[in-house]
Amino acid sequence: MKKMKKPLVFLTALALCAALSLPQAESARAAGAGSDPALAAALETLLRERPEIILDVLRQNSEAVLDIAQQGSNLRRKHNLEVQWRKDMENPKSVQLENRPVLGRPDARVRIVAFSDFTCHFCEQASKNVEALRKTYGDDICLIFKHLPLDEKGPGGIASSYFVAIAQQDEDKAWKFYDLMFSNRDRLLAEGEPFIKESAQNLGVDMKRLARDVRSKKVSDILAEDQKDAQKLGVEGTPYFLVNDLVVRGALPLDLFRDAVEMARDGKKGAKP
Repeated sequence: MKKMKKPLVFLTALALCAALSLPQAESARAAGAGSDPALAAALETLLRERPEIILDVLRQNSEAVLDIAQQGSNLRRKHNLEVQWRKDMENPKSVQLENRPVLGRPDARVRIVAFSDFTCHFCEQASKNVEALRKTYGDDICLIFKHLPLDEKGPGGIASSYFVAIAQQDEDKAWKFYDLMFSNRDRLLAEGEPFIKESAQNLGVDMKRLARDVRSKKVSDILAEDQKDAQKLGVEGTPYFLVNDLVVRGALPLDLFRDAVEMARDGKKGAKP
């Protein structure tokens, strides 16, 4: 951000000088050929006497100014995340991973653990970023899905129970069910369990076994462990990701999520379960 401030001031000064036929403007232009302190002093005098000028210049160049401000905001956010992630790497996180299906190679260099909710709009967005990252990094990434539905008795909670129960039969079908829930989130919210059952049946799941497993102690224990892990980590909302030991909160833009993956890949291995 500091690197961008000086060019912005200089360009503003030139715009002001070009816009004015004042003695102060001529002084500012002349000072610009000498030293920055002299230019700054002349510009300060000019703006103190004619403060409305800067507003006019900004209005005339509003898109450029907003672009610069956004670039600065993005750089600052990236810097803050990198500082956080370096600290995260020194703080290993342990979560329960037994009996969870793994999408990708279990020994991948980067393990993404998602705390998510099938009914959450931001979780749906984040799932697309995770899929894009898996396509980019291939066997270097694996995904484990942990459940944190806002309403445990609503569509999100029911879908979570079905995902875990389907995984007891066939992990590949569980991940196809995962795709169906996120890609049809509107139907999930509108239709609830009938849509969930229809999706499972269309995947060729053993429905009799599923009806038994979805209410089993094993499934409820896994879901309870996910809730406990979320509390231990201080998760306050979904989506929330562990990228090895790096914490990613919310539906982070793809480029920043990619930065986390690359830092994790080049740093420590994932936390041991």
